[in-house]
Amino acid sequence: MYDMIIIGSGPAGLTAAIYGQRAKLSVLLLEKQPLGGGQVMNTYEVDNYPGFPGIGGFELSDKFMSHAKGLGAKLCTAQVCGAELSGETKRIVTDKGTFEGRTVVIATGAVHRKLGVKGEAEYAGKGVSYCATCDGAFFRGKDVAVVGGGDVALEDALFLARASRKVYLIHRRDAFRGAKVLQQRVAEAENIEVIWDTVVEEIAGADAVETIALYNRKKEERSSLAVRGVFIAVGTAPDTELFGEETALDEAGYVKAGEDCATSCPGVFAAGDVRTKPLRQIVTAAADGANAVTSVERYLLEK
Repeated sequence: MYDMIIIGSGPAGLTAAIYGQRAKLSVLLLEKQPLGGGQVMNTYEVDNYPGFPGIGGFELSDKFMSHAKGLGAKLCTAQVCGAELSGETKRIVTDKGTFEGRTVVIATGAVHRKLGVKGEAEYAGKGVSYCATCDGAFFRGKDVAVVGGGDVALEDALFLARASRKVYLIHRRDAFRGAKVLQQRVAEAENIEVIWDTVVEEIAGADAVETIALYNRKKEERSSLAVRGVFIAVGTAPDTELFGEETALDEAGYVKAGEDCATSCPGVFAAGDVRTKPLRQIVTAAADGANAVTSVERYLLEK
């Protein structure tokens, strides 16, 4: 029986593990990936985490992980298959067995959204990618496309522009949502071409991606573009499939929880990108991890 079971080892989960260990709680951290670390692991460069300007995402994640392990946090690589959260004893079912805890912190984060167009699934891993830093090296000297208009899309375009011959940045609107500093860097890049007001309708090729079909919504015109890679950066969806029956979710599927991270289910807390919040950043995920443990301690004291 653990005082606290944390599901997910991104910045929120690892911070919760750090604070939990410092609070002398018995903590178990469950993570389905062998390395863990969350989405930051696939970020080439993090420039807005205080105190670590320009640090690589992998390095920052490793620092989080090393800190948690150094304090004695128990980590288990396991795929969560089910959760029984409503009782006083919480049961988390995994492929490594069932674990019991007095409280649970859901820190499962979010997953990449799909475009949902023809060819996307067929060419996944064959030119379609959701991680520029993971797969960008395969497209050195080639023409590629990035789809999206937020921070991730702009960062991906800038990263790919370092090695690719040409980067087409395709956005369905006429203005980006991403940070102004990123917009400026994109505008200054000689080999990035922005295609406004346009959506991808189809991804096609023989054995791998060769062309994408485009539709300009403003001009109502269709065209095709020859590219070897398509990097999709259109946001994320919360990883809450296992928890929706016992914790309240908002319309977008995020766990309803305030700054104290308390959910509608007593003894269950949500931290990081998985919860309803206006800003999803590494720094806010880490803050959630700390707040969640404070709420866990308060809950345990009242029992």
